[in-house]
Amino acid sequence: MAVSSLSFTSPKFQTLQAFTPKPTFKASSSQQSTTPSINKKQIFQVGVGILAASIVASAPLNADATRTEYYATTAEPTCEFNYVRSGLGYCDIAVGSGQEAPYNQLVNIHYTARFADGIVFDSSYKRGRALTMRLGMGKVIKGLDQGILGGEGVPPMHVGGKRKLQIPSHLAYGPEPAGCFSGDCNIPGNATLVYDIKFVELYSGNRKL
Repeated sequence: MAVSSLSFTSPKFQTLQAFTPKPTFKASSSQQSTTPSINKKQIFQVGVGILAASIVASAPLNADATRTEYYATTAEPTCEFNYVRSGLGYCDIAVGSGQEAPYNQLVNIHYTARFADGIVFDSSYKRGRALTMRLGMGKVIKGLDQGILGGEGVPPMHVGGKRKLQIPSHLAYGPEPAGCFSGDCNIPGNATLVYDIKFVELYSGNRKL
């Protein structure tokens, strides 16, 4: 699966404009000085403005966090993985009541992807829309194909279902780093990945069979 990187409402801050002192000039009877003079009151006002700005910048940003952001940064309830012969682990948080995941068709899913230590490295919620993907044709990593479409001991997902997948590296990106840009890679080699999957719907643009 191609690595992409929650649409959330940015917290609103009151813009702080630090006071900028205006230089004052003292003129003598013979010539006018070109050196600006700043009084102590002006210096104090500048210091207060900078201090206030730094306090706002360091304030926590979760006060206005949206529900979408919450879902992208908080794990689904834990469950006990069932492991199949391929090494894939799966467990259902909620079994969907809709249509079964179809082979070679486009589906819309939401997902949050984590490393084994729980650190999030990607989420469809960040983009504020579900990911459209084609199942069973090698367009995504093997662990997602098997984990959603089913097979080899894994039941297929149904629309509305939520499933957690533990994907070993050989069903993910293997020994090579992935998601690389300008020499920096998002996923190290041999990484075990954990996905929280929500099967949203079948893609409306699928051709009717």
